[in-house]
Amino acid sequence: MKLLLTGASGFIGKEVTRLCAKSKLHVFALTRNYIEGCEHKVIPQLKDAKAEDMKGYDAIIHLAGIAHTKGVTANDYYNYNTELTIHLARMAAKANVKRFVFISTIGVNGKSTKGAPFCSSDSAEPHNDYAKSKLEAELGLKTVSLETGLEVVIIRPTLVYGASAPGNFGLLKKLVSALPILPFGLINNKRSFIFIKNLADLILLCTHHSKAAGETFLASDGRSVSIKHFTNELAKGLNKTSFQLPIPISLMLLIGKITRKSEMVGQLVDDLEVDSSNIAKLLNWKPPYSLNQAMLYINRDIHD
Repeated sequence: MKLLLTGASGFIGKEVTRLCAKSKLHVFALTRNYIEGCEHKVIPQLKDAKAEDMKGYDAIIHLAGIAHTKGVTANDYYNYNTELTIHLARMAAKANVKRFVFISTIGVNGKSTKGAPFCSSDSAEPHNDYAKSKLEAELGLKTVSLETGLEVVIIRPTLVYGASAPGNFGLLKKLVSALPILPFGLINNKRSFIFIKNLADLILLCTHHSKAAGETFLASDGRSVSIKHFTNELAKGLNKTSFQLPIPISLMLLIGKITRKSEMVGQLVDDLEVDSSNIAKLLNWKPPYSLNQAMLYINRDIHD
């Protein structure tokens, strides 16, 4: 297979590139900068991509996008995450690319779950401008697919973790590394996560599996755990000793409100569980790495 990848320099893109090299897949990065580990299709800006830039490729993996960044407006999210995605898909269709794999976000489903896990057939309830822009991109891709026959696969990952993960996992890793006492002793919530190597494996499978076309997958490691269990496993993987202090959740929520970190605290204490069973059913896919194995890899990658 010959693959074209956007966002190759990002956290997920780098892992997809590494797995392609390991699997001896021919991957090109649609980029304006040099990226180690893959060949390049140089273009000044993704918005300037033309159909001829995509000729000869079997599938496109679209990872590029604007995430949660200070100063980014709803219009910025729409221009980059929505309009650019649809433009690339239309150019891919013109170039007779067979498949377009789009990495969306679990935020399309909503902020948290109450009782039942999210599943791919649920109505969308995006909770911020970022998630809204991803949903609009998904809808646009489905329209392009209907009009042109381009096969579209949508993947909505839960929180992605790994040694160099940005965002909340990066903060958790710093917290566990620095402090032997953690405040999650009373938190027995249910949250779904996905290890970066598991996600990369699923993405590559979705570039060619016949039953992936037209599907939406909620990507996870296949089991839900509490933030207490997750940080305990992280501490073990990092060879750190940890003790979980029984801090009342109400107090944590109050602290979050006072410090204007309510959303961050909510992501620690709320449930966010997904049903990924359609991935196993349709693609016969199981995550290659367990939570325990993933944490050991993280420790190894940090020290390599």
